[in-house]
Amino acid sequence: MNTLFEAVEPTRAAVDAMVGAAVLEFGTGWCGHCRAAQPLIAEAFAAHPGVRHLRIEDGKGRRLGRSFAVKLWPTLIFLRDGKEIARLVRPGDSAEIERNLSLTDTA
Repeated sequence: MNTLFEAVEPTRAAVDAMVGAAVLEFGTGWCGHCRAAQPLIAEAFAAHPGVRHLRIEDGKGRRLGRSFAVKLWPTLIFLRDGKEIARLVRPGDSAEIERNLSLTDTA
């Protein structure tokens, strides 16, 4: 599992063109809610090693987060073939992340 938020975000076109299961996690390294969610996210992803996980640094002027209407951190966007199929904002337990990963991970 990736442990750093990527400062360079992919373009929306690149995200839309993704093939397979992926999760975009929007947040920042200094966000307390983001840090608190990390063990939950790691636990849920352990059962889904084939799901691509991109941690995207979000904030003012960040276009990708705005294109997904991200308002709070962390926000997890679950994608299948570049299309959003679910989202979680400030997940409270690993089970809800796992449920959404199961929807995404069709392998």
